[in-house]
Amino acid sequence: MRESVSELMQRFRLEPLEDNLFRGLSEANGQSSIFGGLVAGQALLAASMTVPEGRPVHSLHAYFLRPGDIRQPVVYDVDRIRDGKSFTTRRVNAIQHGRPIFSLSTSFQVEEEGSRHQTPMPDVPAPEDLESDESARLRVADRIPEQFRAAFLRERPVEFRPVTPRDVFAPESREPLKQFWFRVPDPIEADRMTHKALLTYCSDFGFMGTAMQPHGMTFWQSNVQCASLDHAMWFYDDLRVDDWLLYHCESPGAAGARGLTFGAIYRRDGTLVASVAQEGLMRLRPGEDPV
Repeated sequence: MRESVSELMQRFRLEPLEDNLFRGLSEANGQSSIFGGLVAGQALLAASMTVPEGRPVHSLHAYFLRPGDIRQPVVYDVDRIRDGKSFTTRRVNAIQHGRPIFSLSTSFQVEEEGSRHQTPMPDVPAPEDLESDESARLRVADRIPEQFRAAFLRERPVEFRPVTPRDVFAPESREPLKQFWFRVPDPIEADRMTHKALLTYCSDFGFMGTAMQPHGMTFWQSNVQCASLDHAMWFYDDLRVDDWLLYHCESPGAAGARGLTFGAIYRRDGTLVASVAQEGLMRLRPGEDPV
């Protein structure tokens, strides 16, 4: 197992501190704050650790409140709001330095049979026919500004294969549509709940960048300030994050320095396993060089 994947799995082994209190490790991700997907995934996992067996998660709704400190672990305080006959509801505050940095509400449901339909999976090339994000980054290493180089080239625990790659150094304006395959590249021995928590982690990677595409903006421009503001997910079926999953992302609109994106995640067999929605900050700093 590659080191980055091993470290990722360590971060999804939460330490129980007390009834309803759990601690999760941060990660050095080359950024100044904790990656939002990590806090969301850990918070969901913490909530699940207070839920009876046989009630998989079906939805989550969350707000990112403050930047997380990558030098410190995160404490997750779980509020057991309700245990009903069919549904269980939990609220989680992620805390650092005595203040909440993230707030999550999530619901779990007993497994039931019921009516089913879904939008079809888009017809896109197979992941084996696409260049990996890692290969593309290595190919343009000499063009990476020094202040971004270490973060840009670091080994990642998730492999991405974009259907339509974009040049982050010369971003052209394009429609607010993004599609990419992703997976954790090593086998993951974990239960179904951990795979869904890991999916939550993966769902935040590059998602809000979809809304930035019509404006020629990228995360790597120094005059762009971007951050996830809220995040919601609905889960329909089981999945494995070590198998290829397709992420289909579309942005219906942007205004007020915020962009909204909707996403659908499919298993390779075409089954829709989750829907995602997120609004993110995409603020241009006037007067600064975009490079």
